[in-house]
Amino acid sequence: MKKFIFIFGPQAVGKMTVGQELAALTHLKLFHNHMTIDLLEPLYGFTEEMWRLNALFRRQIFESFAGSEAYGMIFTKLWYFDKQEDWDEVEWMCTLFKSHGVELYFVELEADTEERLIRNKTAHRLAHKPTKRNTEQSEQHLLHTMQHNRVNSVEGEITEANYLRINNTALSAKETATLIKRQFSL
Repeated sequence: MKKFIFIFGPQAVGKMTVGQELAALTHLKLFHNHMTIDLLEPLYGFTEEMWRLNALFRRQIFESFAGSEAYGMIFTKLWYFDKQEDWDEVEWMCTLFKSHGVELYFVELEADTEERLIRNKTAHRLAHKPTKRNTEQSEQHLLHTMQHNRVNSVEGEITEANYLRINNTALSAKETATLIKRQFSL
């Protein structure tokens, strides 16, 4: 594997959709956050065991893909900047991929709350994320997270050389993906 693009930002900012568009523009494979969550949640609910298996599956996929001949991977995730376990997960990913000579690219998305609340209910999002289909519950979680957690970085906090922050409130997913592709020559 040559390239790992980590797209992060708050709920309903467009991480998965931008990742899909970026995958369509490049030879990168998309692994979005809910691919493992939506596999496990019907079996285990949002239990401790589900989250344990989720982390295990992801690590196995990352380890397998890191040593592969694939061009690269896009991974999308909500990064809780106020939770040490999220920092530890990101550090583990970076260490793994760097140990295989993979180039790392960090893309942080941000958008206005009003736009995120609209995106939270789009047919595209709901088609790809079964656990988000209870839109009232996911909206409450989005608003609660905004009040109680930090889901965007502060200036200077991300120190990766290949880092891009995009406010995509007024941009389509394709426009955002095109910016990423151009910025990093993917």
